[in-house]
Amino acid sequence: MGLVNRSNRVPYYQRLFQREDGVRLWWKTPRSKYMLYPYFFCLGAGAAGSLYCMTRLVLGKKTWFGDN
Repeated sequence: MGLVNRSNRVPYYQRLFQREDGVRLWWKTPRSKYMLYPYFFCLGAGAAGSLYCMTRLVLGKKTWFGDN
């Protein structure tokens, strides 16, 4: 019965997202940093890994590590 008797949070979130405070939309909620920092870390790690592997392929090495 938690979903049925739950308070209506739409006005709260409408005020939060429509407030003109200069903050980007995806940073407005209190949970934003817990979702965005891991996302940015994964994005950076993926880009760094791709660059590393592409550099090794350009140098003629077909494995992640070693000289093969």
